[in-house]
Amino acid sequence: MHIAVLMLALMTVVTTASAGGQKPIKLVVLGDSLSAGLGLPVQEAFPTKLQKALQAKGITADMVNAGVSGDTSSGGRDRLDWSVPEGTEGVIVELGANDALRGIDPDLTRAALSDIIQRLKARKIAVMLCGMLAPPNYGADYAARFNSIYPDLAKKFDVPLYPFFLDAVAADAKLNQADGIHPTAGGVDIIVDRIMPTVEAFIGTIAEQRR
Repeated sequence: MHIAVLMLALMTVVTTASAGGQKPIKLVVLGDSLSAGLGLPVQEAFPTKLQKALQAKGITADMVNAGVSGDTSSGGRDRLDWSVPEGTEGVIVELGANDALRGIDPDLTRAALSDIIQRLKARKIAVMLCGMLAPPNYGADYAARFNSIYPDLAKKFDVPLYPFFLDAVAADAKLNQADGIHPTAGGVDIIVDRIMPTVEAFIGTIAEQRR
């Protein structure tokens, strides 16, 4: 009898603790090969490592890797509805690197990213934008037009911006794979470490909106 009462008490405590606990934040990383983890094991990809880093700080997140290698911003827009399932609370947008590598008109990139942000906001999904910088081979004019896209959109739509996804990793041979473009596992570690404050603030905003 005493054992039964004790078990019932324990079950009550566990149920109460679970009910009082926060549900995991549901996030999607909508990106290209840089975030998808091209050339790396699944556990070394950016979304997986970001999820683990958040967990180490006591932040529980369900992280979906919706990165597609070779995708442009227009490609991300075209697959947006099925890449971001119902119930998603926040999307980290990492797109544009392939646009810049291919010399796509920055106006097209700007329009595609604008559509993505607006469509997600219409679904009441929070957006965080990861910036990209154009390679120098297309000249200063192209770089100026392309590089201004991200800060302009972040300001226009009032979304948080991490200015350059590959900050402290780009052009460092030790942190990139043989192609000189895609980060190694060590490179991903640096990206996660540097982007973390922005992601934490982003998640904090989502948590506030839950209340």
